[in-house]
Amino acid sequence: MEIKSRFDHFNVNVTNLDRSLKFYDEALGLKEISRMKAADGSYEIVFVGDGVSPFKLELTWLRDHAATPYELGDNESHLCMRVAGDYDAVREYHRAMGCLCFENHEMGLYFINDPDDYWIEILPLEK
Repeated sequence: MEIKSRFDHFNVNVTNLDRSLKFYDEALGLKEISRMKAADGSYEIVFVGDGVSPFKLELTWLRDHAATPYELGDNESHLCMRVAGDYDAVREYHRAMGCLCFENHEMGLYFINDPDDYWIEILPLEK
């Protein structure tokens, strides 16, 4: 059997939904696409997207999660975004935001971290 699939979305759990929405909008230009909220208030899910591709990032807030950061452990999975325009200027913008957390000049890339410390690789649109 050959399975054909396509990417739909990637999920990250967040401790403060408003703070995360603000970060993803300001740092990457991702806008809210849709929102789901449990009738009992136990969770809220917001999908954000780039307005170009069909891929979505799911931000999930869980009411009953302790107010402590999520334990990300040694899992080095990450989201990667390509940015248009002056790559060095975007890097300096992220540096000024205080979210630039790792640079690899040899490979020509860097990472930012979101408010819950998820790492996001940033590459130029054309590479």
